[in-house]
Amino acid sequence: MLSMISLDYDDTLMASAGHQAEAILDEVMTKYKGNYILAVEGNPPLNEDGMYCIIGGKPFVDQLKKVAKDAKAIISWGSCASYGCVQAARPNPTRATPVHEVIFDKPIIKVPGCPPIAEVMTGVITYMLTFDRIPELDRQGRPKMFYSQRIHDKCYRRPHFDAGQYVEKFDDEGARKGYCLYKMGCKGPTTYNACSTVRWNDGVSFPIQAGHGCIGCSEDGFWDKGSWYARLADINGKGFGVEANADQIGLAAAGVVGGAVALHAAVSALKRAQHKGDAK
Repeated sequence: MLSMISLDYDDTLMASAGHQAEAILDEVMTKYKGNYILAVEGNPPLNEDGMYCIIGGKPFVDQLKKVAKDAKAIISWGSCASYGCVQAARPNPTRATPVHEVIFDKPIIKVPGCPPIAEVMTGVITYMLTFDRIPELDRQGRPKMFYSQRIHDKCYRRPHFDAGQYVEKFDDEGARKGYCLYKMGCKGPTTYNACSTVRWNDGVSFPIQAGHGCIGCSEDGFWDKGSWYARLADINGKGFGVEANADQIGLAAAGVVGGAVALHAAVSALKRAQHKGDAK
């Protein structure tokens, strides 16, 4: 039987605190040795021998290594544990480091997001406890069942993107009509997460539905990739209206229509010429 251990900056995920928490931690590690899941929130700072983050009088990095030693697998909760997030943003004076760069000998499941979606967290744990195995992961170590599609793929504003209808300013007519937020810096086209399907607060809403573009918080290094309102330079893809750059959609549409008209004219002219030839 699998058991869960949660390791947090302040142990808030544990049912108790202080000496009780320490005792419970040791008990679970002993009783379920080699068969417990370690869930980690936050990342260990490595500078000054880890003294920038202390738990129970010991550096977080030391606690992490101790509890990870006999774990069956590790879950990195949130973008901090998965990638470093704001603590590791440049210039990163504390050398805050994601879990997978500290622990190398255990399977690590990354569940990024700032914060991750509650149902996604629950779904990952439920899957592991039910099937006694790690869910299928993508190349970055994220569960495919929640991170296999971009927010852009299932966004309810996607038809406006395809139609070339964009918000130009947050208070313009396009914003009031719910047009696509791509030009306002939305990172949905490059961000993999379940926000546009699972949503937040029991499925009530998600940032794009609330009128703010995705900031890409579940992607590696999002904090250092420039302004949240800086528009993505290009979205290139296979077909018009699906992945085309926003500035190209209108021109491409005109080109497609113009090309169709020209082709129709050429075919008509050819048929007329053939008809004249047959008449002779």
